[in-house]
Amino acid sequence: MFLRRKRVSPQLTGYHQLPLSKESCGEPNVWRATVKSAVTQTVTMHVQFGYRAEAEGHQPNELLRFAAKAHKIGFDFVPISDHFHPWFHTNAACPFAWSWMSAASATIPDLRFGTIVTSPIGRYHPAVIAQAFATMDAMFPGRIFIALGTGEAMNDSPLGYPWPKFSERLERLRESVEIIRNLWTLDFVDYTGTYYTLKGAKLYTKPKTNIPIYIAANGPKAAALVGEYADGYATIDTVKSNITNLWPIIEKAARDSGRDVSKLTKNVELFVSYAKDQDDALVSARRWKSGLIPNILNLPIHDPRELEKAGNEISDQELAKVWTITSSAEDLIKKAEEAIALGYDEIQFHNAGPSEDEFLNICDKEVLPYLKQK
Repeated sequence: MFLRRKRVSPQLTGYHQLPLSKESCGEPNVWRATVKSAVTQTVTMHVQFGYRAEAEGHQPNELLRFAAKAHKIGFDFVPISDHFHPWFHTNAACPFAWSWMSAASATIPDLRFGTIVTSPIGRYHPAVIAQAFATMDAMFPGRIFIALGTGEAMNDSPLGYPWPKFSERLERLRESVEIIRNLWTLDFVDYTGTYYTLKGAKLYTKPKTNIPIYIAANGPKAAALVGEYADGYATIDTVKSNITNLWPIIEKAARDSGRDVSKLTKNVELFVSYAKDQDDALVSARRWKSGLIPNILNLPIHDPRELEKAGNEISDQELAKVWTITSSAEDLIKKAEEAIALGYDEIQFHNAGPSEDEFLNICDKEVLPYLKQK
């Protein structure tokens, strides 16, 4: 038997307007949805929910406490960004993601931890990424994942690396995935690419499990890499409806590579700012206006002060079109339902509100009990 929530979901663009329903008994987190791509079909999806550790806004010990609370109330996974500089300057933080993941995995049981997104452009040679994540999986098998992408200037330019054009970053991403997978599975690897080289490289500590690799994709070229190489597709709230056009590209690339596209996970980062007072939620979310700077991923801006200054030119109205500014659990649930309707089976909440404890409390009392059918 399936029960349908009485509230009416918003009209969606992209795939379709989905009738969503949930199992009233049996396995939690199971949703039935009618997915419209080339062919309309009804599928049963196992949906997981993640709490994003906002490294830009909190110091590492605070993040550990929030992650422990997220585990206690029932979140399934915790992603963290992997930046050298943060997106803004005022009251910002920016701990090293890999160190934090290891500490979190060692002190918080069961949860899966990973970066969304690590960018193998300048500061990281892909072999170092392979070694770091293999080590984490050797210690915490089956609990580590990684998402790779083409990055932002804030991660590389402060260290003296030039910020390359997208075509170069995309090719670096391709080479990196090949190198990482080879080092995880083979010994004494030789590799000659346009940008990266290995000469008899061997990881003496290999991962104990198959570490999932996601690839972040907002356009067709990166989407093709998802189908060819990745275990999952990762994207963000602002472009989540792009899955309508990108998924056929991913499917074709997977088929051409002899891969089963049905095994790919679809992960989306949802932007929300929750507070008991809506005005407080808006004030707190303003620091993320820098993420709305037009074409920001291709611009060479790397100084958080400059990012913040440019972001301040963006209006509150534009911010509210992207970030759900709310004091309502219903809005958080609706946001997740929209993403599930588009076919996403991993939903991560990124909260920009003034109190992570308030956000986690409302998730505990109202949001997760509905979404996870406790």
